[in-house]
Amino acid sequence: MKKKEVEVVLSPEVAYNDELLERELILSAGLKAEQVKHIHRIKRSIDARGRQVLLRVRADLYLDTPPAEIISAKYIYSDVGNARKVIIVGAGPAGLFAALRCIELGLKPIVLERGKDVRSRRRDLAAINKEHIVNPDSNYCFGEGGAGTYSDGKLYTRSKKRGDLQRIFEIFVQHGATRDILFDAHPHIGTNKLPRIISAIRESIEAAGGEVLFDKRVTDFILEQDDMKGVVTQDGQEYLGEAVILATGHSARDIFELLHHKGITIEAKPFAMGVRVEHQQKLIDSIQYKCEDRGCWLPASSYALVHQTVYDNKQRGIFSFCMCPGGFIVPSATAPGEVVVNGMSPSRRDSKFANSGIVVAIELEDMELDKYGPLAGLRMQEALERKACEMAGGTQKAPAQLLLDFTLQKTGGALLETSYQPGLTPVDMNQLFSPEMAYRLREGFKAFGNKMRGYLSNNAQIVGVESRTSSPVRIPRDRETLEHVQIKNLYPCAEGAGYAGGIASAAMDGERCAERIAAKVLQQV
Repeated sequence: MKKKEVEVVLSPEVAYNDELLERELILSAGLKAEQVKHIHRIKRSIDARGRQVLLRVRADLYLDTPPAEIISAKYIYSDVGNARKVIIVGAGPAGLFAALRCIELGLKPIVLERGKDVRSRRRDLAAINKEHIVNPDSNYCFGEGGAGTYSDGKLYTRSKKRGDLQRIFEIFVQHGATRDILFDAHPHIGTNKLPRIISAIRESIEAAGGEVLFDKRVTDFILEQDDMKGVVTQDGQEYLGEAVILATGHSARDIFELLHHKGITIEAKPFAMGVRVEHQQKLIDSIQYKCEDRGCWLPASSYALVHQTVYDNKQRGIFSFCMCPGGFIVPSATAPGEVVVNGMSPSRRDSKFANSGIVVAIELEDMELDKYGPLAGLRMQEALERKACEMAGGTQKAPAQLLLDFTLQKTGGALLETSYQPGLTPVDMNQLFSPEMAYRLREGFKAFGNKMRGYLSNNAQIVGVESRTSSPVRIPRDRETLEHVQIKNLYPCAEGAGYAGGIASAAMDGERCAERIAAKVLQQV
């Protein structure tokens, strides 16, 4: 196998044009077109440090036939209809990828999802946006694909040592994602494309004899002493299996309550809360790309910001979270009487708005552990979300304030146009948060304004509250077996258990749990 690796630095109009890009790669390698059998792109990243925005592209040029997996990675899902069963609670990225991996390893997954399939789920999302009606089982957090289905579809993760990240991307491509995610430095799929990809994954599971069942909220566990045998759903149906993977996501508060009620060990863990800040995308582009118009080739620009603040001798980080260029702010409450916001972007990232979570780290010492125990962080979330709902008028309208006014502790400024469909209510956001959180947010925005000139102004506004950044609870598990530390055959998984932070890392964690179960179960055959 002969190949030549090359790296080129190109203008956006060349780097994003397949024909021109391939010509430049071949020229850079000193080859002729007829010598190259296949071009395998490895990485594409934007370099906006200079006055002119450039792209760096690295690729392998194969001079003979490349390995089959380079051209098309194909994963085969053989029939497991009569195989031993694994119960998977939750059909988010962790649950779905755990199911696919179970099938590959010869086990039958039964996926129980409290919400609806992606098609039916859309009606409940419309009801939140237009009628302010929150269905506790079907919303932006719950339903087929989990919270990730209606998100930016960002696949970037720092958890690359926890699994085969490229494999996750290849499975997404096999089910309909573009091949760009295999080499972009910050890959994303887009909320407009994710639903049909998630549906395709479900079809693969079902075609191989697995099951994906909707409207199946788990209400109890079936235990024999300290051994998990299965679960009970709200309709009284029992589901038994060799093991249970708990992949319910970070917003399934009833599951945390159930675990605590049953005496199954859980722990409070640090998390973060704050706001969404919304700018015009054109402003962010001008700051990041140093130009008035990014043109038709460059993607909408993003940013990542962090600052350390000190209040009452306690240092806490404030940082940007889940930045959505060319995106929308969406209502992410999971129960009536609360207001929660999140962000998402379509694949083209072509909205005129940019938004990002700006959140403050919440540590264990900030929680009322003596009063609420392991649910202390959850109680903090609930209290802030209910207060946001009350201050904004008791609907899904969100409390909001102009950014500079908030930072200067001024009130009265009229709000701007927004991407948040339920609408905004002008409030003094300093009154929404505790004095400590408000101070830290103000200090953070001042620091961000110094780092990005033009960021801190009344041409932007903050919208509350961004409170579901990660799980406020950890479900502890053994580091090697991934089983719960107390209950055998219970596998706490991904974001809801405190072991992942996004689509890709959750998918990898789901696969790891499936692999540990297969290693244990198949040894018993």
